[in-house]
Amino acid sequence: MSIERHVVIHEGAGGPFESMAVYDPAAGTQPGLLLFPNFLGTKEWDFAKAEELAAMGFKVLVVDFYGQGKRATDVSDPRAVEYMHELVGDRAAMRDRLLAALAELRKLPGVDTANCGAIGFCLGGKCVLDLARGGGDIKAGVSFHGVYDAPPFPNAEIKAKLLICHGWNDTLAPPEATVALANELTASGVDWQLIAYGHTGHAFTADNVPMNADKSFGFQPDTNRRSWAAMQSFFAETFG
Repeated sequence: MSIERHVVIHEGAGGPFESMAVYDPAAGTQPGLLLFPNFLGTKEWDFAKAEELAAMGFKVLVVDFYGQGKRATDVSDPRAVEYMHELVGDRAAMRDRLLAALAELRKLPGVDTANCGAIGFCLGGKCVLDLARGGGDIKAGVSFHGVYDAPPFPNAEIKAKLLICHGWNDTLAPPEATVALANELTASGVDWQLIAYGHTGHAFTADNVPMNADKSFGFQPDTNRRSWAAMQSFFAETFG
């Protein structure tokens, strides 16, 4: 197995965008996955995670949802919040950007266009949900410590099965927001599941961010491991 990285420049409103394709070119036809990063934008952590997914048998596109050159260095970088607010401030434009990213995934060599999915972390989890809400033709979506507020317009038909991996102490997704998401997905007739992890907050997959004192933010190794295993089981059921 020889997993390669290829920069993908693509156009669109707010672009150009600079995403990263990660896959084994010798593996033949495989399911495609979008990987939506956290609010810092694309970075080495995401590319390494995409390589793990490629080793599992996927062609992966790490999505630049901000625009070429728009990256933040760490959580203290004010550009992260600036870029995030710019993106989520117009949820219709955000939806269109996510649907365009799905179209780019389908262009990658060897992608089985009938078998695509998406995962996302933090803001990327919100992207997974909004892609599904926008009618994105994916089979499965996984949100890790995502943000759950619905857009201010009706959903399209949701086609994806959804797995939400949630830290119960996450102050960015408090119980009322989590229940509201469950009610929204139930009303939509979606095949959904939600796993809530105790003693776990936001950013539980971020292995470079220590857990804070009240366990509402930071890396939780057990939850990181368990949620990744839950995703693998979910994908095995969905993609075979």
